[in-house]
Amino acid sequence: MSGYINTIADLEAQTYGLGNFAAGNSLLKQAGAVAGLHTGHDTSLGVGSGTTAASDLGSLYNVIYGQKVWSMLNRECNALSMISKRPYSSSGWRVLKSRPAGGSGDTFGLATSGTLNDALLGADAPRADAIGGVPENAGLSTAADGLGPIAPTYAQLFISPKVVAHQFDFSELAMELAAIDDGIGDIRAQMREDMGKHHSEVQNKMLVMPLEHYGEDSAMPHIERNYTSLMKVVSSRAELLAIDGGVLATDTTTATNNLGKIFGSERFSAASFLDAQVDFGSGYASGDVRALTLTRLNDTLRNLRTAGGSPKVILTGYDTIQAIADLLQSQERFMDRKEIVPTVNGVRGVKGQEVGFRVSTYYDIPLIPVKDMPSTTGASTSVSDLLFLDTDHMWLSVMKPTQYFEDGIANGNPFGVGTLGNRALYRTIGEVGCSFFKGQGKITNLQ
Repeated sequence: MSGYINTIADLEAQTYGLGNFAAGNSLLKQAGAVAGLHTGHDTSLGVGSGTTAASDLGSLYNVIYGQKVWSMLNRECNALSMISKRPYSSSGWRVLKSRPAGGSGDTFGLATSGTLNDALLGADAPRADAIGGVPENAGLSTAADGLGPIAPTYAQLFISPKVVAHQFDFSELAMELAAIDDGIGDIRAQMREDMGKHHSEVQNKMLVMPLEHYGEDSAMPHIERNYTSLMKVVSSRAELLAIDGGVLATDTTTATNNLGKIFGSERFSAASFLDAQVDFGSGYASGDVRALTLTRLNDTLRNLRTAGGSPKVILTGYDTIQAIADLLQSQERFMDRKEIVPTVNGVRGVKGQEVGFRVSTYYDIPLIPVKDMPSTTGASTSVSDLLFLDTDHMWLSVMKPTQYFEDGIANGNPFGVGTLGNRALYRTIGEVGCSFFKGQGKITNLQ
């Protein structure tokens, strides 16, 4: 039905003014002091400056720089590209915490003894002979017949939308001179492109923010204004306690600490359904760092699949991908490569088409390089951590896709920004969500 937001495509259409939706890219009208481009000419003469006769000859020629601004930075944003996107349709969701009987572990818990009663029927480890097999004409509420009432248990989780914004400005004089003299031409277009890349790069950095930045409320009081890091979502009580006594030696394990808070709940109190499959070793002290091995990778994949997970991508750094390749080559085994395409639903493989880009795979799972991937260890020979993500249950809930706003003298409204210039803004609203923690994995503390 026209006008309803059911998919991320519908949300984009409404935001950007596509299809049957009205245009949503309105102008920003807000003042504020920001850094920008305001100088029409450089006050430094550069070549030819000085007091000697020879130096004065510099005024007879000019260095031609051209109109292209070459980026000397790696602006890769693969973590942001690979996570699936969903419309922000609600702030909360419900998850199944435990089975009606048999517990919340990876496997169905059973007992070989115990008195048959209603409590035992729905216990974490019910008697093996009372899990559903009943006598003929069994009484519907008779514990002795194995038909006492049982029920699963649920939990409620919620997120709060996070606003990510970057503002910039440029003067009227700088814009005009850039088009007249030996400038870059359209300074507005160049600034818009570079600031857009920065906006994406910041979101990418938020998604792989190290756990250590959540540890000290006094040191990082505004960390919760960012997207919740995947490093924090894919964590466990055991890992948090180890970091708390290792990397964060001065921290405390209180329920109010940002380190343990996740989606309206907390992990410090006890192991729970919030725990992901995390391999960090025995601790985060300086002597606890481990070697990266294929066995360690395989153990994590086995644990994830035993828990019911199905990892779609592995995010890690370029150094770890190289280390895995070296391990395979030493055993005369080699990485496969797969053509992939980032989509709003995460990542999909492509066969027979030269689109997207090629990445290495491990057991047919794409290894996605992320330049900002942290290394959770203090060892000088450390390599980047690894995230094993089931993107069917891990997503970025998007309330407002990235929008560009601009106002100022070039738009006929200098009063909107309060200067003889122009001000622009990129803004995105969303937050990370997860509906199945045990299906997510992480390996840290590696060298």
